Amino acid sequence: MNHATSSNWARAAGLLLVLNAILLLRPLAPGQATAPATPAAPVEVDAFGAAEVEQIVPSPAPAIHMSMWWNEEVAVRDLELVDGMPGFRWVKQKFAWRDIEGLAKSSYDWFRTDRIVQQAEQQGLYLLVRIDRPPFWAQADGGATPLENAPPADLQDMEDICYAIAARYKGRIHAYQVWNEPNLAREWGEQPPDPAAYVRLLERCYVGIKAGDPDALVISAGLAPTGTGFPVAMPDDEYLQAMYDAGGAQFFDMLGLNAPGYAAPPQTDPAVTVSNPEYGGFRWNAFRHVEDMRRIMVANGDAHKQVAILEMGWTTDRINPDYKWFAVSPQEQAEYLAGAYWYARQHWQPWAGIMTTIYIPDPYWDSSREEYWWGITFPGWPEPIYRPAYFALKGLPDWSGRFYDDSEYWQRRAITR
Repeated sequence: MNHATSSNWARAAGLLLVLNAILLLRPLAPGQATAPATPAAPVEVDAFGAAEVEQIVPSPAPAIHMSMWWNEEVAVRDLELVDGMPGFRWVKQKFAWRDIEGLAKSSYDWFRTDRIVQQAEQQGLYLLVRIDRPPFWAQADGGATPLENAPPADLQDMEDICYAIAARYKGRIHAYQVWNEPNLAREWGEQPPDPAAYVRLLERCYVGIKAGDPDALVISAGLAPTGTGFPVAMPDDEYLQAMYDAGGAQFFDMLGLNAPGYAAPPQTDPAVTVSNPEYGGFRWNAFRHVEDMRRIMVANGDAHKQVAILEMGWTTDRINPDYKWFAVSPQEQAEYLAGAYWYARQHWQPWAGIMTTIYIPDPYWDSSREEYWWGITFPGWPEPIYRPAYFALKGLPDWSGRFYDDSEYWQRRAITR
């Protein structure tokens, strides 16, 4: 189903060449002192199936990952921070299944979810929710060995919770991410990754969501870029192809990917990271590894769908040993994040959809946690502690134009901004 109107497409086609010509002349990131010494080479858009895309969100649609669950006052403040970022219309929030239905089957606690949905609406923001972290009673052993994230023993339970959430918030939650990084054993019950099993889980959640809210977008899990193999992990490109082989294409509206930038600037060709050990030495160490994944979509007849980047960012972590090798400076973090959105705007239209920066941080994180160092602010109260990245992203323009008003899909939504 093509949700973009013909007028949108006509306008987009007429403006695309002009936008490319104009945007290629401006610095990589707003506020950057100088343009990159070597401009990024133009990308042949036909390689990414651009002509086939059914655009259902702007390209790109900037989003920010938030932590609104536990502290209402911090949630209000942080939503106001997002409201001050004109280009950001989307916020992402985890809905841990165990925090909603943790005590027993069908024993729901909607207190925090009701508040979060209402707060996002009050700020006129579109909400993307991640569903995973099953309750321990849903584990195969009934929770005898509690696992942080493991597929439920009975997939009917997964379908039921997905339906319950979607039905309760019909027309109010706009997109759902089903799981996170199932190509890592630590996100799959400490079992070796199993793409076919994930597709079965995705199918059941897709059925539940669509039964509860047919208009909601279903996004497949963000896949972790990795070259590690069994039993610890499965490379994301191999995992994605196995998802297609298992029939997964029919159970998501957008393909979910994760795209940490590691040490390289966002415009870096993946071939450069292969030849540069300082950048990691693999194609998946480049932000533009997203293009490799897009080619797999096209090869499998899925070019009509947009991509949703569910986690993207650059860390400044020089403490945690697993992360400090690719840490960047706070100023580089700011420039690279803004530059990633500009790169997508110049080269990935119209197939790049939601693009989610991590994070506005959880107020309870401290510097011992690696997530702390990805944030665009530091935890603080009552005033946030700003980082350069916040101001760089605040300076991005609103690329959505009249998209949300004109689109047939978004006309069914009540939110205005």
